[in-house]
Amino acid sequence: MQNLEAKNVGIWSDRWRLGALSTTELIHIALISSIVGFLFLMFHLLGNTVENVNTRSAFVWMVARWGDRVSFGGADYSHGYLIPFVSLGVIWYKRGDFFKATKKVCVWGLWVIVAALLMHWVGAKMQQTRISLISLILLLWGVPFYFYGWEVAKLLIFPCAYLMFCVPLNFLDALSFPLQRLATSISHGMLTGIGIECEKVGTKLIGVNFQLNVEAPCSGLRSLLAMTALTAVYAYFTQDTLIKKWALFVLSIPLAVAGNIGRIISIALVSIVTGQRLGTGLYHDWSGYVLFTVAISLMVFVGKLLNINYRELFSTWRKIYLNHT
Repeated sequence: MQNLEAKNVGIWSDRWRLGALSTTELIHIALISSIVGFLFLMFHLLGNTVENVNTRSAFVWMVARWGDRVSFGGADYSHGYLIPFVSLGVIWYKRGDFFKATKKVCVWGLWVIVAALLMHWVGAKMQQTRISLISLILLLWGVPFYFYGWEVAKLLIFPCAYLMFCVPLNFLDALSFPLQRLATSISHGMLTGIGIECEKVGTKLIGVNFQLNVEAPCSGLRSLLAMTALTAVYAYFTQDTLIKKWALFVLSIPLAVAGNIGRIISIALVSIVTGQRLGTGLYHDWSGYVLFTVAISLMVFVGKLLNINYRELFSTWRKIYLNHT
């Protein structure tokens, strides 16, 4: 029985050959395919109502924003290309749970679909393509919710919610300058703390042998968005409770800031040792690897700390302490 179930959730199974499907299953596949096609056409032809834009496609508009170096200060959403593949990967990884889930029509899913369609209408009227894209994500969750019920919808919460990282949220661009100021101030404090004389002038760090300007692309916003997306997946797979998952996800914000500060300090140190030209030139261009090394290391470390059973650890420590006394 277990071998049969394993075969059914593999890459392919004879159970899903076209000739082996029942009439009801073929009708369901045709209906779902029609719905997917309709959603694609609706958001491709009527997804973007912004005036003076040469496309009506929400998808084309979104992909253009992923590489937009003007509106978002250096392609802050360049990770958007990977997000749909990650969501599909999570669904594939959980495919066994999808097969085992009880499937039945749920009327609540229909209300979700209606709410999503109304949201798209509002987004179109307000000329806010972002609202329409969020409504599409809600539709991608609501349609399976209606046809297959809550157990399937519950498994789809994370893969669908993760698609939010695809949507360019322009209001986050307002965080760029505060992040610049924060990173500059902390970096200045740490550099002076280790004995390196430097002066902070706005978002500039001026030392004896170096001068570093923390500009908008160096604010850490891009790394913050990428780290939250990465941490969301890491927390989903490594943390065993919802509270721990959310705790690690929220902590990804200070972790990304810490990584960016480490990058700024390393640029200053390299500039002092090797000269301004190398430090703010070649090393600056490749120092993003330093940022992610620091941030990812901190993410893994914090994740390990959250997974420790402190009650059991304290009990073991107490036994050892009592035995030695």
